[in-house]
Amino acid sequence: MKILVIEDDASISELLCMNLNVAGYDAIPVLDGLQAAEMLEKEDCGDIALALVDVMLPGKDGFALMEDLRKTQIPVIYLTAKDDVISKVHGLKAGAEDYIVKPFEVLELLVRIEKVLQRTGRGREKIQIRDVVIDLKEHSVTKNGERISLKPMEYELLVTLAKSRNVAFSREELLNRLWGTDYVGETRTVDVHIGQLRKKLDFYEVIRTISKTGYRLE
Repeated sequence: MKILVIEDDASISELLCMNLNVAGYDAIPVLDGLQAAEMLEKEDCGDIALALVDVMLPGKDGFALMEDLRKTQIPVIYLTAKDDVISKVHGLKAGAEDYIVKPFEVLELLVRIEKVLQRTGRGREKIQIRDVVIDLKEHSVTKNGERISLKPMEYELLVTLAKSRNVAFSREELLNRLWGTDYVGETRTVDVHIGQLRKKLDFYEVIRTISKTGYRLE
Protein backbone atom coordinates (compact mmCIF):
# COMPACT_ATOMS: atom_id res chain seq x y z
CA MET A 1 0.00 0.00 0.00
CA LYS A 2 1.66 3.21 -1.20
CA ILE A 3 1.83 6.37 0.91
CA LEU A 4 3.11 9.66 -0.49
CA VAL A 5 5.36 11.55 1.95
CA ILE A 6 5.57 15.23 0.90
CA GLU A 7 8.08 16.68 3.38
CA ASP A 8 10.96 19.08 2.60
CA ASP A 9 13.07 18.25 5.66
CA ALA A 10 15.20 15.35 4.42
CA SER A 11 15.82 13.92 7.90
CA ILE A 12 12.13 13.94 8.83
CA SER A 13 11.21 12.50 5.43
CA GLU A 14 13.74 9.70 5.84
CA LEU A 15 12.50 8.90 9.34
CA LEU A 16 8.85 8.87 8.23
CA CYS A 17 9.58 6.65 5.24
CA MET A 18 11.64 4.24 7.33
CA ASN A 19 8.86 3.82 9.89
CA LEU A 20 6.18 3.46 7.22
CA ASN A 21 8.20 0.82 5.37
CA VAL A 22 8.82 -1.09 8.59
CA ALA A 23 5.07 -0.98 9.32
CA GLY A 24 4.37 -2.60 5.95
CA TYR A 25 3.64 0.42 3.74
CA ASP A 26 5.46 1.51 0.58
CA ALA A 27 6.57 5.09 1.29
CA ILE A 28 7.26 7.46 -1.63
CA PRO A 29 9.24 10.57 -0.58
CA VAL A 30 8.84 13.97 -2.31
CA LEU A 31 10.85 16.92 -0.98
CA ASP A 32 9.32 19.83 -2.91
CA GLY A 33 5.79 21.15 -3.40
CA LEU A 34 6.17 21.85 -7.11
CA GLN A 35 7.71 18.43 -7.66
CA ALA A 36 4.72 16.89 -5.89
CA ALA A 37 2.27 18.87 -8.07
CA GLU A 38 4.05 17.77 -11.25
CA MET A 39 4.06 14.16 -10.11
CA LEU A 40 0.34 14.26 -9.33
CA GLU A 41 -0.39 15.76 -12.74
CA LYS A 42 1.80 13.50 -14.89
CA GLU A 43 1.75 10.13 -13.18
CA ASP A 44 -0.99 7.60 -12.52
CA CYS A 45 -1.61 7.98 -8.79
CA GLY A 46 -4.52 5.57 -8.57
CA ASP A 47 -2.53 3.15 -6.43
CA ILE A 48 -1.53 5.76 -3.83
CA ALA A 49 -3.67 5.19 -0.75
CA LEU A 50 -2.75 8.28 1.27
CA ALA A 51 -0.58 11.42 1.32
CA LEU A 52 1.26 12.81 4.35
CA VAL A 53 1.78 16.49 3.60
CA ASP A 54 3.84 19.17 5.32
CA VAL A 55 2.29 22.65 5.13
CA MET A 56 5.44 24.74 4.82
CA LEU A 57 6.93 23.40 1.58
CA PRO A 58 9.21 25.12 -0.95
CA GLY A 59 7.76 25.87 -4.38
CA LYS A 60 4.15 25.18 -3.45
CA ASP A 61 2.90 24.95 0.11
CA GLY A 62 0.78 22.13 1.48
CA PHE A 63 -2.44 24.12 1.48
CA ALA A 64 -2.00 25.03 -2.20
CA LEU A 65 -1.25 21.37 -2.98
CA MET A 66 -4.64 20.30 -1.67
CA GLU A 67 -6.32 21.17 -4.98
CA ASP A 68 -3.92 18.87 -6.86
CA LEU A 69 -4.45 16.10 -4.32
CA ARG A 70 -8.24 16.42 -4.41
CA LYS A 71 -8.20 15.90 -8.19
CA THR A 72 -6.54 12.53 -7.63
CA GLN A 73 -8.89 11.71 -4.72
CA ILE A 74 -5.93 10.88 -2.48
CA PRO A 75 -6.80 11.30 1.23
CA VAL A 76 -4.52 13.78 3.02
CA ILE A 77 -3.09 14.00 6.52
CA TYR A 78 -1.25 17.24 7.24
CA LEU A 79 1.94 16.93 9.31
CA THR A 80 3.09 20.39 10.31
CA ALA A 81 4.64 22.61 12.96
CA LYS A 82 1.83 25.14 12.41
CA ASP A 83 -0.21 24.55 15.55
CA ASP A 84 -2.46 27.63 15.50
CA VAL A 85 -6.21 27.10 15.32
CA ILE A 86 -6.60 29.09 12.09
CA SER A 87 -4.17 26.79 10.24
CA LYS A 88 -5.88 23.67 11.60
CA VAL A 89 -9.31 24.91 10.56
CA HIS A 90 -7.96 25.95 7.14
CA GLY A 91 -6.42 22.52 6.54
CA LEU A 92 -9.49 20.56 7.62
CA LYS A 93 -11.92 22.79 5.73
CA ALA A 94 -9.76 22.42 2.62
CA GLY A 95 -10.42 18.70 2.72
CA ALA A 96 -7.71 17.07 4.86
CA GLU A 97 -8.76 13.93 6.72
CA ASP A 98 -6.55 14.77 9.71
CA TYR A 99 -4.11 17.42 10.97
CA ILE A 100 -1.18 16.34 13.15
CA VAL A 101 1.14 18.86 14.80
CA LYS A 102 4.87 18.16 15.03
CA PRO A 103 6.47 16.70 17.03
CA PHE A 104 4.34 13.55 17.22
CA GLU A 105 4.75 9.92 18.22
CA VAL A 106 5.17 7.45 15.35
CA LEU A 107 2.71 5.05 16.95
CA GLU A 108 0.03 7.78 17.02
CA LEU A 109 0.70 8.53 13.35
CA LEU A 110 0.36 4.86 12.37
CA VAL A 111 -2.95 4.58 14.23
CA ARG A 112 -4.29 7.74 12.58
CA ILE A 113 -3.19 6.50 9.16
CA GLU A 114 -5.04 3.24 9.72
CA LYS A 115 -8.18 5.11 10.83
CA VAL A 116 -8.13 7.37 7.75
CA LEU A 117 -7.62 4.40 5.42
CA GLN A 118 -10.55 2.60 7.01
CA ARG A 119 -12.76 5.69 6.90
CA THR A 120 -12.01 6.31 3.21
CA GLY A 121 -12.47 2.68 2.20
CA ARG A 122 -8.79 2.11 1.50
CA GLY A 123 -7.91 -0.03 4.49
CA ARG A 124 -6.15 -3.32 4.11
CA GLU A 125 -8.52 -6.29 3.78
CA LYS A 126 -5.95 -8.96 4.58
CA ILE A 127 -2.66 -9.10 6.46
CA GLN A 128 -0.27 -12.01 5.95
CA ILE A 129 2.48 -12.92 8.39
CA ARG A 130 4.39 -16.01 7.30
CA ASP A 131 1.77 -18.75 6.87
CA VAL A 132 -0.91 -16.86 8.82
CA VAL A 133 -3.54 -14.75 7.03
CA ILE A 134 -5.77 -12.30 8.91
CA ASP A 135 -8.94 -11.47 6.99
CA LEU A 136 -10.08 -8.12 8.39
CA LYS A 137 -13.44 -8.18 6.60
CA GLU A 138 -14.39 -11.66 7.76
CA HIS A 139 -12.69 -11.31 11.17
CA SER A 140 -11.04 -14.66 10.58
CA VAL A 141 -7.54 -16.10 10.92
CA THR A 142 -6.12 -19.02 8.95
CA LYS A 143 -2.80 -20.84 9.19
CA ASN A 144 -1.70 -22.86 6.17
CA GLY A 145 -5.27 -22.49 4.92
CA GLU A 146 -6.84 -23.93 8.08
CA ARG A 147 -9.04 -21.73 10.20
CA ILE A 148 -7.73 -20.94 13.69
CA SER A 149 -10.22 -20.33 16.49
CA LEU A 150 -9.32 -17.18 18.43
CA LYS A 151 -11.23 -15.56 21.26
CA PRO A 152 -12.43 -12.00 20.51
CA MET A 153 -9.68 -10.28 22.52
CA GLU A 154 -7.02 -12.62 21.11
CA TYR A 155 -8.11 -11.59 17.62
CA GLU A 156 -8.14 -7.87 18.48
CA LEU A 157 -4.69 -8.15 20.06
CA LEU A 158 -3.32 -9.94 17.00
CA VAL A 159 -4.77 -7.32 14.64
CA THR A 160 -3.37 -4.47 16.73
CA LEU A 161 0.14 -5.95 16.65
CA ALA A 162 -0.10 -6.93 12.97
CA LYS A 163 -1.22 -3.49 11.81
CA SER A 164 1.83 -1.92 13.47
CA ARG A 165 4.46 -4.50 12.69
CA ASN A 166 7.87 -3.92 14.30
CA VAL A 167 6.39 -1.32 16.67
CA ALA A 168 6.86 -2.06 20.37
CA PHE A 169 3.76 -1.73 22.57
CA SER A 170 3.85 -1.53 26.33
CA ARG A 171 1.41 -3.68 28.26
CA GLU A 172 -0.33 -0.50 29.46
CA GLU A 173 -0.81 0.72 25.86
CA LEU A 174 -2.36 -2.59 24.84
CA LEU A 175 -4.62 -2.64 27.88
CA ASN A 176 -5.84 0.91 27.22
CA ARG A 177 -6.44 0.32 23.52
CA LEU A 178 -8.13 -3.07 23.77
CA TRP A 179 -9.62 -3.36 27.25
CA GLY A 180 -10.26 0.38 27.81
CA THR A 181 -8.88 2.96 30.21
CA ASP A 182 -11.36 1.91 32.91
CA TYR A 183 -10.05 -1.67 33.01
CA VAL A 184 -9.10 -2.52 36.61
CA GLY A 185 -7.40 -5.89 36.06
CA GLU A 186 -3.69 -6.68 35.93
CA THR A 187 -1.30 -6.21 32.99
CA ARG A 188 -0.75 -9.97 33.20
CA THR A 189 -3.98 -10.25 31.17
CA VAL A 190 -1.94 -9.13 28.14
CA ASP A 191 0.73 -11.75 28.87
CA VAL A 192 -1.88 -14.52 28.99
CA HIS A 193 -3.39 -13.50 25.64
CA ILE A 194 0.07 -13.19 24.05
CA GLY A 195 0.86 -16.69 25.29
CA GLN A 196 -2.29 -18.06 23.65
CA LEU A 197 -1.50 -16.35 20.33
CA ARG A 198 2.03 -17.74 20.33
CA LYS A 199 0.73 -21.23 21.03
CA LYS A 200 -2.17 -21.23 18.54
CA LEU A 201 -0.23 -19.62 15.68
CA ASP A 202 3.27 -20.92 16.46
CA PHE A 203 4.34 -17.28 16.77
CA TYR A 204 7.03 -17.85 19.37
CA GLU A 205 9.61 -16.21 17.09
CA VAL A 206 7.17 -13.68 15.64
CA ILE A 207 5.75 -11.99 18.73
CA ARG A 208 8.80 -10.84 20.65
CA THR A 209 9.00 -9.83 24.29
CA ILE A 210 10.70 -6.45 24.64
CA SER A 211 12.51 -6.18 27.95
CA LYS A 212 10.97 -3.66 30.36
CA THR A 213 8.50 -2.57 27.67
CA GLY A 214 6.04 -5.11 26.31
CA TYR A 215 5.66 -6.83 22.96
CA ARG A 216 6.41 -6.39 19.28
CA LEU A 217 5.29 -8.40 16.25
CA GLU A 218 8.20 -8.85 13.84
